[in-house]
Amino acid sequence: MTTITRRAFAVLMAGAISLAAIPAAQAEEMLPSLELLAPSSPCSGYDQLARAVQGVLQARGTIPAVEVTNVAGGGGTVGLSQFVTSRPRKTSALIVGFALVGGVLTTQSAVTLENVTPVARLMGDVDAIVVPANSDIQTLDDLIAKLKEAPGDVSWAGGSIGGVDHVTAGLFAKTVGVDPTAINYVVHAGGGEVLASVLGGHATVGISGYEEFRAQVEAGDLRALAVSGAERIEGVDVPTFTEAGVDLVVQNWRGIVANPKAKEADIEALNAAIADMATSPEWADALKTRGWIDSYQPAEEFGTFLNDETTRIGQALKDAGVL
Repeated sequence: MTTITRRAFAVLMAGAISLAAIPAAQAEEMLPSLELLAPSSPCSGYDQLARAVQGVLQARGTIPAVEVTNVAGGGGTVGLSQFVTSRPRKTSALIVGFALVGGVLTTQSAVTLENVTPVARLMGDVDAIVVPANSDIQTLDDLIAKLKEAPGDVSWAGGSIGGVDHVTAGLFAKTVGVDPTAINYVVHAGGGEVLASVLGGHATVGISGYEEFRAQVEAGDLRALAVSGAERIEGVDVPTFTEAGVDLVVQNWRGIVANPKAKEADIEALNAAIADMATSPEWADALKTRGWIDSYQPAEEFGTFLNDETTRIGQALKDAGVL
């Protein structure tokens, strides 16, 4: 007789109960497991989204087992390349976003988002510019003054080349009358490294998604100067660029894609699971908890968006002096 622990038995029973709650026809069509690849380091925006998706899919039982894997490098293009060329075909999905589009353009990657199958755009968020609490930069005007005086003396800790952080920093400089190519931008693998760099005093300012700085801002270790969205983040007393006198709005986005070599039935099952997730109360709670913007688009709409966004981001990279 095979012996199992009480914990193992509880896990098996929980899975059985979860599956029992799903109609038989749906259970036959659903994916039993999924590897969700985040093309960045732990604690980054891609990683945070992957783990939020993991939690909701498992809580709803639409995909009982979801594993998150991190593959950082090349602005997300290392993960993209691995996903297309060597990941399991029928049980894998990839988190994508603004930064990956920029990474493909700036690195001239041979593998592009034309090599994947769109599933859904899921959310948006906005960048924040922060400084250490003891910085003499108190306001966005103080930052602008320093940039105009000596742009190279102001170091920016941000994400990958061509990502939303890099583009926002360049567009910010251009908007306030500073040559964007003169910006001293220091690349980091993800939000966790950006945070550590700013807290450690290794950078003048940090730029990344606000949620990656929220805990330290609320604890008083960092000071948020402004956020890049059209409106303030609900419940956060930080002005937008526009409110602070800089006529600029930039919004990030992220979504999920499948491997085109996967079976059609598996892609359909993934589409169904993500559609169910995106309209669920659990997902609404996840968005609210993380301060994300609901920007859900199903597969066909997301595919059109990706094509248009590649053109738009390419122009933004040129405007920001990146390309």
